[in-house]
Amino acid sequence: MVKPTDSELEVLQLLWSNQPCSVREINDFLNENRIVGYTTTLKIMQIMFEKGLVLRDTNQRSHLYTTDVEEHETKSGLLKEFVFSTFKGSTTDLVLSALGNNDTTLIELQKIKLLIDRLENDQS
Repeated sequence: MVKPTDSELEVLQLLWSNQPCSVREINDFLNENRIVGYTTTLKIMQIMFEKGLVLRDTNQRSHLYTTDVEEHETKSGLLKEFVFSTFKGSTTDLVLSALGNNDTTLIELQKIKLLIDRLENDQS
């Protein structure tokens, strides 16, 4: 798996929700949160194309981009790498750290409990 940079991951997340998109559309989305130059966005997307993270349709004047990597696989790979490098592979330490360092809402706790129940039932 090619590991996307933070900027590339931001573009991938926008594409997963809105594809296909032109560079202009992605740049407009990025500019909703902070100022990003068009040429910067263009360069990021060209590099992503070279890395095989996105596909480019050149049949129209404005090239349209789509992802060439699956969202779930990408996030799963990044998470595994993060857990391994940060928590020595311990998902328990990750979860305890996440729950202990944040204001977890009641709804989030209920979702976590449902997930634990489901995982326990799958183990039976």
